[in-house]
Amino acid sequence: MKKLSKTAGTLALTLAVAGLPGLGTGTASAGEFHGAQSTQSHYGVIFHIDAGGDKAIKKTLNNVENLLNDPRVKGKLTVELLANSAGYDVYLKNNGFEKRLRELQKDGVILAQCSNTLREKHVQRSKLYSFVHLVPSGMGEITLREAQGWAYIHPSARNTSSF
Repeated sequence: MKKLSKTAGTLALTLAVAGLPGLGTGTASAGEFHGAQSTQSHYGVIFHIDAGGDKAIKKTLNNVENLLNDPRVKGKLTVELLANSAGYDVYLKNNGFEKRLRELQKDGVILAQCSNTLREKHVQRSKLYSFVHLVPSGMGEITLREAQGWAYIHPSARNTSSF
């Protein structure tokens, strides 16, 4: 087998990559890319909310709902919404989100609140919706879920104007 010079090898690699659809120009042309495909029978996803206020809550709930409705993973998901720090606002009674949270729970979403946050912020459990589950520590929950192979999603409310 004849060995290529470094320059010839680089040229051959460049030409090979250029011949692959969508790789030569750095962008795929319309119709060639269809997004990632579902290759597993089940996906675990933990959404983390640690910011309070309507913008952060709406954005996070929208993200959860969008994932649940993605046809590629619909029916293949276990989703958990974990609140800690100022994110406990999502579970405060009379915050205007009870209906959406109940619908998410009906769709199988696990609603979890960090117990450490409640203790540190002096928030009584009775201030939260009764259907929310407590976990000992938010960081422990994330660590365990990631070790189980779950995806971690942390939506941010920064620079959002439409949520």
